[in-house]
Amino acid sequence: MAAPVVEAEARAANRPPVRERKNGRFSVHFAHYKWLYLLLLPGVVYFAVFRYGPMYGVSIAFKDYVPFLGVNGSPWVGVQNFTDFFANPDFPRLLGNTLILAFLNLGIAFPLTIVLALLLNEVRLSVLKRTVQTLVYIPHFLSWTIVASLSFLLFALDIGPLFQFLNNVMGTNIDFLSDPAWFRPLIVLQDIWKNTGWGTIIFLAALATVDQDQYEAAIIDGAGRFRRVWHITLPAIRSTIIVMLILAIGQMLNTGFEQIYLMTNALNREVADVFDTYVYFVGITQGAYSYSTAVGLFKSLVGIVLIFGTNWLAKRFNQSGLF
Repeated sequence: MAAPVVEAEARAANRPPVRERKNGRFSVHFAHYKWLYLLLLPGVVYFAVFRYGPMYGVSIAFKDYVPFLGVNGSPWVGVQNFTDFFANPDFPRLLGNTLILAFLNLGIAFPLTIVLALLLNEVRLSVLKRTVQTLVYIPHFLSWTIVASLSFLLFALDIGPLFQFLNNVMGTNIDFLSDPAWFRPLIVLQDIWKNTGWGTIIFLAALATVDQDQYEAAIIDGAGRFRRVWHITLPAIRSTIIVMLILAIGQMLNTGFEQIYLMTNALNREVADVFDTYVYFVGITQGAYSYSTAVGLFKSLVGIVLIFGTNWLAKRFNQSGLF
């Protein structure tokens, strides 16, 4: 019995330290996949320079920033900028406008993306499918400036074709571009037209992995098209839907500066002001750099909390989360 013990001790004595073995495995792994790491380098540099580097300037949210004094020379004020923002009478209005637009996009645009992907997946004629996909992808590549310009042309007062058609149907004379009641529907419609087709790419990729044998078995059992979608297709892409939902909830407060700014005017500003446009007006046009940075930091922190909270809820219900 002593011989095996002696041999085991000898092997343990000659065994290299755990850290050295791990480093050795990493060096072998790196040498084997060096070209993949090289492809990763531009992305790492981009995030380091344009994402993590500017985070140094976030410190001015806790200072009374004076450009002539610089970031380090400006006096420290702590959370005073956050206190002023929460006490500002505009805060409830900004929060309400932002959340309403966010929930409208999340409750309407996000499900429509899934529905459109399911409809495209059911198209069996490949030429028709590719044609429809191309047509619904194209609006994504148009800038918000072009989208806003098209909206002004279609809904222009007295001469816009959609202005004349809708007012003739409803028997009214509504200026859709200036009426506050129509600002949110226009924003949601623009977002649906521009981004819904592009959002189907990920869901179509997930749908391509569904086992076709399940559909054949369901057809033999007499399941109709709707039941096949409900009991086979949707459960198969459930994890993808949850991940995309978590990401969408994390971006809830990012309603989009350019779109809102271009559609805002003096008559609908009461419902159009959101955090993104408020940061621009206060920070750029009025020079309140520290205050506007505090507003942007608050929005980012809320987004982080929403991502982690939604991911935690997904795990609680035994669903695959984002991480």
